[in-house]
Amino acid sequence: MRFKLNFAFFALAALSLSAATIQESKPESVGLSGERLQRIRETIQRHMDARQIAGAVTLVARKGHIAHLEAQGMMDLDSKKPMAKDSIFRIYSMSKPIAGVAILMLMEEGKLRLNDPVSKFIPEFKGMKVAVIQERPADSATLQFYTVPATREITIQDLLTHVSGLASGGAASAAELSKVARKPGETLADYIPRLGTTPLDFQPASRWRYSPGAGFDTLGRVVEVVSGKKFDEFLRQRIFDPLGMKDTFFHPGEDRLPRVPTAYHRAGDALTKVENQNRMVSTTYFSGAGGLMASTEDYAQFGEMLLEGGQLNGKRLLSPKTVELMSSVFVPDTLPGRAPGRGFGLSVQVVTDPVTSGYRVSTGSFGWDGAFGTHFWVDPKEKIVGILMIQTDNPNRQLDRDFENAVMQSIVE
Repeated sequence: MRFKLNFAFFALAALSLSAATIQESKPESVGLSGERLQRIRETIQRHMDARQIAGAVTLVARKGHIAHLEAQGMMDLDSKKPMAKDSIFRIYSMSKPIAGVAILMLMEEGKLRLNDPVSKFIPEFKGMKVAVIQERPADSATLQFYTVPATREITIQDLLTHVSGLASGGAASAAELSKVARKPGETLADYIPRLGTTPLDFQPASRWRYSPGAGFDTLGRVVEVVSGKKFDEFLRQRIFDPLGMKDTFFHPGEDRLPRVPTAYHRAGDALTKVENQNRMVSTTYFSGAGGLMASTEDYAQFGEMLLEGGQLNGKRLLSPKTVELMSSVFVPDTLPGRAPGRGFGLSVQVVTDPVTSGYRVSTGSFGWDGAFGTHFWVDPKEKIVGILMIQTDNPNRQLDRDFENAVMQSIVE
């Protein structure tokens, strides 16, 4: 009996260790100044005082240890409920790098290639057309366009790097998208094939233009087709569970709803509640473009996995060479649509020139943002993962730069 009890104890201990979170350490033990890290608090407070945000959770990890984790401000301004470190945020487009990792895992397994046409997995994407906008008569408000054949099919890589032209904010694609709009209760399998009937906004790879929803939702469907699993199931089994990301999901249970901050819209110096608080939350449509919710520490697990070359706590998701590929510059800042000093990799932005870009991070840092002000980056040179979580629509992105500055100035060795 004693042997059985001891065996059970050690088995449980091993299971707990395998899903252990990144440990907290004193800043000085990882080359950061605890005193200087206080400037993060001051930075967040300035933006709260300016009524740009209601509250925030900030996290800084270095060399595999959390040196800073702090909650400030309010989850809800009306009730004055304080922000908590374990608050669960709508991360919107910070879902995209997670979807990107899912695709790269399947690439490593030889189940898809970056240069595979999307139509290999979703036949409706075969033979897509490109919209050419016509000049409107002065007395007409109707959009007029015609289509021409795409010079080539769009690929998995095109979707990962936002050079596909699929629903990338053009007037023609926007007009056609409204005709194939997603209906309540539909799944990726129901909706994504209809995107193949919409015109591309430009010839593939001719420019960079962000595809806020369609591109990465399509990648989510590709994951389903290739793996034979629902997208949420794949992410849970292959990414979230191995990394111990217990508070990351597409829809929160009733027990977690109290941990979700109120979302606000910023207009001038005023914050007003967003009408549809959880517009991306669904129990049937799992959006790889923006549907996930996560706690700050959960996302830190994901960021640290990337920093450590695709593994964390003995659980390997990707090879170091694949993480290196993910954070390589596939789209240089010379391609039309990209900003100076900022290239784009496979689902992440890559800072190629901090001076030109105005980003206070090291060359080669990579990451992405979310529509309601969430922000993360991985700095391989300084071994840093930085995460900023807020819930403000129309965010002041200067807060991202201020947060990066507060983190980088805390490095003392």
